[in-house]
Amino acid sequence: MPQKLNVVFIHIDDLGWKDLGYMGSEFYETPNVDRLAAQGLVFTNAYAGAANCAPSRACLLTGQNTPRHGIYTVNPADRGNPRTRQLIASANADSLNPSDRTLAHLFKDAGYTSLSIGKWHLSSNPVNNGFDYNIGGDLRGNPGPGGYFAPYNINHIEQGPEGEYLTDRLTNEAIDFIHQHRDVPFFLYMTYYTVHTPLQGKEYKVEKYRGKGGVTGQDNAVYAAMVESMDDNVGRLLGTLEELGLEDNTLVVFISDNGGIRAISYQDPLRAGKGSYYEGGIRVPMIMKWPGQITPGKTDVPVVNLDFYPTFMGVLNSSPEDKILDGVDLAPLFEGGSLEERPLFWHFPIYLQQYNPKIDQGRDPLFRTRPGTAMRYGKWKLHEYFEDGALELYDLDADLGETNNLADVLPEETAELHLRMIDWRTRTNAPVPTERNPDYDADFERRQIRDRLSN
Repeated sequence: MPQKLNVVFIHIDDLGWKDLGYMGSEFYETPNVDRLAAQGLVFTNAYAGAANCAPSRACLLTGQNTPRHGIYTVNPADRGNPRTRQLIASANADSLNPSDRTLAHLFKDAGYTSLSIGKWHLSSNPVNNGFDYNIGGDLRGNPGPGGYFAPYNINHIEQGPEGEYLTDRLTNEAIDFIHQHRDVPFFLYMTYYTVHTPLQGKEYKVEKYRGKGGVTGQDNAVYAAMVESMDDNVGRLLGTLEELGLEDNTLVVFISDNGGIRAISYQDPLRAGKGSYYEGGIRVPMIMKWPGQITPGKTDVPVVNLDFYPTFMGVLNSSPEDKILDGVDLAPLFEGGSLEERPLFWHFPIYLQQYNPKIDQGRDPLFRTRPGTAMRYGKWKLHEYFEDGALELYDLDADLGETNNLADVLPEETAELHLRMIDWRTRTNAPVPTERNPDYDADFERRQIRDRLSN
């Protein structure tokens, strides 16, 4: 048995907050994740550091918010019709700087062997960002057309037999790694491509869900099949830890990188989905299990994936680093404690076009989000939009769906929170776009909005 704790970090792509049985879904079948939830600590107010893949992952891996690493989206930053964008979007990076310290460096310094397996999306190779090994990860954000069945399109992986399912294959590789490193401390970053598009499931599972049926918004049989295959493979990973006697000495984390795509799966009562800074785009499922150290149960304390870096520093008894960290150590929550109330911030100085204008639930039907900042402080959620300076204030305790804007009703609370937001942007040097877009056409934009809503 290794002396040091092992860490298995299971990172799912685009899995919605309510796409699991333990979170209330009656359509998707996830018995293995549900079992993990019963054995671990469930975070009901967990957030991604951003509403889409690359920036959220950069936040997780560096422990720093988006203005510090400069990754705000998957390029390009100026999506949508240029005649409907009022501002010139801020600059956007597509990769981490090799000099940036990541979780992999943290574990390496503590004597761990680390493997990133699956989606990376932050550079050409995670080995260049501190990991010892990489299987299947590069700058791409999805496995490409037909990519969930071999022959695969991804790099850094040996080709599998025709028809092999990628989610199964990545788990096979992870299990091999665990067997090979069972006697030394390891950090396994198990970052599946699933359930990201393209939607591709095993046909027999797809047929099962077609026959099962669902409710409006959670009835996509192919997506359900992918969720079930994800769950099957989480079960295989956890079973391997049990089989090798590593369960009690392994900290397991399960989390999604951002909210689910609303056009595929509703997260009601949360508003919107991936790419939006309403709750459906940033609130995610999250579980931590560490037998004997984390008391099973639930916590409603708001947390964010930025918190993992300082939390792992505490777990590893690492020395303070010469870098700014934007999260906090979650250890007080492990035995039922609490954290000092703090604001959480999300900054998005760019544009992200809509998926489905009639159901995305964005602020308007052309974009999932326009440039702005969002923050949560206690029960309050504040949004600011840079194009028109509009503010939206929601009481999440009374209005989880963010439907009743209180900014005009509660001007003092709004102003106080807005000052906090401005101060945070100043302290982090967060870019706020101000240059007007010469291609913008207000009449064209109004026609586009009208047409999208009428079609």
